[in-house]
Amino acid sequence: MNELPTNRQFFGDAEYDFRLTPDLVLELERKTASGIGGLSRRFFAGDFSYRELTEVIRLGLIGGGTDPEDASALVTTYSARMSVTDLYAVTLPIIENLMFGARSDQPAVPDEQMKSISQDGAER
Repeated sequence: MNELPTNRQFFGDAEYDFRLTPDLVLELERKTASGIGGLSRRFFAGDFSYRELTEVIRLGLIGGGTDPEDASALVTTYSARMSVTDLYAVTLPIIENLMFGARSDQPAVPDEQMKSISQDGAER
């Protein structure tokens, strides 16, 4: 079974895992009133709203394992301090992983392996 890849990147105060699962895609579509095909096409063209950026990040954090309340607090706290271009740089890999799978320069890490990797990056 092909699992959606997890993207690990820095956001705000630390590195976090990001992933959009099918249930979170439905929530993203509901929150943005846009289908995922149109939303991703617009993202790749650089045509997006601020709310779309923050929703992708928030939902990506949740899909990556962050508690929903913590994800909301992180987005509220750090998004306001970031430029739109920096938010876009966080968001784009999340959308790319959803649409295309793992990037060639970032191999997908299976859930089982993610659980066995400690905070410092060493495998247990």
